[in-house]
Amino acid sequence: MTQALLFGVVASSALVMGAFAGGRVKLPKRLLAAMLAFASGALITALAFELFEDSYEQGGLWRAALGLIGGATVFTFISHLLDRAAEGDDGEEDDGSEKLDPDAAADDRAPSAASISGGAGLALLAAVTLDGVPENVALGVSLGEGTGGLALLAAIVVSNFPEALVGSASMRTQGRSQRFILGTWTVCAVLLTFAVLVGAGPLSSAQAETLSLPLAFAAGAVLASLADTLMPEAYEQGGPTVALSTTAGFVLSFYLATL
Repeated sequence: MTQALLFGVVASSALVMGAFAGGRVKLPKRLLAAMLAFASGALITALAFELFEDSYEQGGLWRAALGLIGGATVFTFISHLLDRAAEGDDGEEDDGSEKLDPDAAADDRAPSAASISGGAGLALLAAVTLDGVPENVALGVSLGEGTGGLALLAAIVVSNFPEALVGSASMRTQGRSQRFILGTWTVCAVLLTFAVLVGAGPLSSAQAETLSLPLAFAAGAVLASLADTLMPEAYEQGGPTVALSTTAGFVLSFYLATL
């Protein structure tokens, strides 16, 4: 169990370091978009070749499909609620300005770059959490079975740092405080460390079907976050060239997943 705790801390510490760097360093919009696209490509690998494929192999097509739809539905619903709440806050702040400046009122009807980027940060945090829980459980299971897990640990660390960096930088553009940014990503890191311990302990001898639905649910949530927020935001801020960054993130993540 000590080894599982050590692996969990190492894997999750990349999130805290990335959040610290992203919350303090102001990145150009195009660089932020490129990094967001890179993280999106890495998440595509995770949901396709780690989460959904594992769910299908362990629980069959119907169980995997049910979990996928459930995860996508829950994330979309939560994202919609967050968007409505953000629109309500913007409306309350702008009530006094619309009567004074019609041009400003027209601008307010379009989403600002800061609000879009902030939404991308929260969406990426949710995607990393939902993707990371089963991924870290799998790391714990591999340790509990005595199969090593070094390659998986390296893949998690390499993907965690840039995802936390771009996520926290996106939150920063929305005006979130350093305390909020570092606090939320630290909570995520603690949760993922705990997931490693759970995998190495009670789930190390669990049947394959037990993990099938959670894996597919995470895949659906990650897929919805990509379609709903992350990839549209990357394209809007970076233009068509973000396709190259997405491809690079996919290829690197796929290579690490095959080690």
